[in-house]
Amino acid sequence: MESRIAQSLSFKYGPIAVLLTNEKPAGARQFKDGKVGCVMFMLGAAARGHEAVFDRKTFGCFGGGVGLGFGNQYRNFPGGEACFHHFLSVGNETWETGRQVSEQLKPFLPEAFYDDLWHGERYLKTPEAVKRFVEQLPMTDIPFEYVVFKPLKDVPDSETPEVVVFLTDLDQLAALVVLANYEAPHNENVFIPFAAGCQSIGIYPFREAKSDQPRAVVGQVDISARLALKRQLKDDLMTFAIPFQLFRTMEANVPGSFLERHTWQELVKLKE
Repeated sequence: MESRIAQSLSFKYGPIAVLLTNEKPAGARQFKDGKVGCVMFMLGAAARGHEAVFDRKTFGCFGGGVGLGFGNQYRNFPGGEACFHHFLSVGNETWETGRQVSEQLKPFLPEAFYDDLWHGERYLKTPEAVKRFVEQLPMTDIPFEYVVFKPLKDVPDSETPEVVVFLTDLDQLAALVVLANYEAPHNENVFIPFAAGCQSIGIYPFREAKSDQPRAVVGQVDISARLALKRQLKDDLMTFAIPFQLFRTMEANVPGSFLERHTWQELVKLKE
């Protein structure tokens, strides 16, 4: 499946299709059952031309399970949701149950993960704020066995992605925002949620895909996800996740748009 947008904006990495399926692709990269890993690592692999697959036992981390649409995996966090609320905020050293769980797990955890479990990632101020964050997520349990990341160019016309993800620099991000609003009935067709990197390419665009007027989702405001992806691709990138219905509209709008005009072309020349 070719993309006019990709051809016009000259991305360093090709667009990635997110597919929901009951058929496991042969030869796809996959985390081992129970192995901790970041979903964004697999997105980077897909950007480099590989295929990746996830199921309910191989989503990498609890947030990844949530982000990919495998239900509320925070319930399975060590010590339960309350420990996750502390993990994302002030840490589990501040309450007795969290201290006990952390100490029991210490011998089995990577040092960095244990440090975050004990001291907290500090992405939200309090456990109560994390609780509200979780309650406001568009929690999803997809009716499929697998989520697949696949280079869009390798997707045959017989398959329909749920979402198409672009890895963008800031100029390309600006162009995508303009194109997403090009013929829309209002001018808020792109949004940036406070969310994990995987949630911004998973459950948020999954929700938008069900709308009559789906919006695109900008991601990679997740500091942990930025670290994981930058370690792999070495670039400062944002994600731009487009529900497939909106992607098709944007593709059709490339001809005749600002992408063929001198202002955009001059901006591109300044990057050479």
